[in-house]
Amino acid sequence: MSTVTSQDGTTIAYTRTGSGPAVILVDGALCHREFGPAKALAAELAPHFTVYTYDRRGRGESGDTEPFSIAREVEDIAALIKEAGGTAHVYGISSGAALALEAAKAGLPITKLAVYEFPLVVDATRPPVPADYAERLEKAIATGRPGTAIKTFMREGVRVPAPVVFMMRLMPTWPKMKTVAPTLRYDAALFDGLHDGTPLPEGRWASVSVPTLVMDGGKSPAWIRNGVAALAKAVPGAEHRTIEGQTHMLKPKAVAPVLIEYFNG
Repeated sequence: MSTVTSQDGTTIAYTRTGSGPAVILVDGALCHREFGPAKALAAELAPHFTVYTYDRRGRGESGDTEPFSIAREVEDIAALIKEAGGTAHVYGISSGAALALEAAKAGLPITKLAVYEFPLVVDATRPPVPADYAERLEKAIATGRPGTAIKTFMREGVRVPAPVVFMMRLMPTWPKMKTVAPTLRYDAALFDGLHDGTPLPEGRWASVSVPTLVMDGGKSPAWIRNGVAALAKAVPGAEHRTIEGQTHMLKPKAVAPVLIEYFNG
């Protein structure tokens, strides 16, 4: 493990592997270097790139500093890019896609950006996320109920069926998710105003000037795919690509060839 220090003094843990141009992988909700798809994806990319996987603040071996803001998470990526030599490709999945786009909006020296299934709710193909969603996450976390926060996220945020959530509580991964459940409020902040079933705010990503690839899975539900299509139109010059046979639980071996082609193209 290696570390960098973010602008506010928070220690961010990362792992570097491979050689070649730098690629930074930005995880989605509840994931970190040792829990989630980043480690397997890094192994696929390492023959072509120097890959940086890291623990977003509050997760894994990274520190955390209150009060939280999206800008602080962007500064974490900035510190990693500096460590990587001053420029890097960036790939984000789910809420990591939202964060990667915020980094691009902030003008970080990103060479190319790729994002997968930023889970936006832009129409009536699913119910909107309840207006008090973020507030109830905060309350569950503040009162020491991380399991409740996870269930709220799973059922109301990403629409996982209730029987699946019940079975997840019996699996050995559940305690691992509970340890990072407090960071679900950070993910919720990234979706503020983007989960209510209305069209995307005009100009939200108009300042993104880096080449951007926006991706979805061919087997993902209509509401996710519709949101991704809207995002591709909202980011100037973005390319939209569907990875056939994939869902939101994207397999590293399916996305790796796409990223290798795109970042090397």
